[in-house]
Amino acid sequence: MKEIEDQYIFEYLDENDFRKKERSIRKYSKLAYKKLTFDFYPALRVGNFIGEKVSEDESKNTASFELKLPTDERSALVHGDIMLHYTVYYNKKIILLTNITPEEILDEGHRTELKAYKGVMISKENAKRDMFKVNLIDMLGK
Repeated sequence: MKEIEDQYIFEYLDENDFRKKERSIRKYSKLAYKKLTFDFYPALRVGNFIGEKVSEDESKNTASFELKLPTDERSALVHGDIMLHYTVYYNKKIILLTNITPEEILDEGHRTELKAYKGVMISKENAKRDMFKVNLIDMLGK
């Protein structure tokens, strides 16, 4: 294991907002939360930058990544994949955790208790739309 001095440290673009989204994931997607906490964060700390590199700035020696968290297929089709967005500052040994998406459902899940319909989180604001998507996915899948 690498020494502590060699490890990267986490910083946040907006820590309160990021933690709210993390809590929503913990509540509504246990698998994604466990992978994030016990697999992905430790890997990032030791410099194993997983996910897809979306941009790189050689002059600042930084790179931005998107990491797809595990989600069940129907939830991903209804709301989109859960993605961790982060930027690595190689010279400073800092990982800036910028966002977790999809923001709409994660923010709403933090504010109110969401219901599940056929195992998928349903937005209170767009419940009919989400249920229609779930039913359509079920019909196409059968």
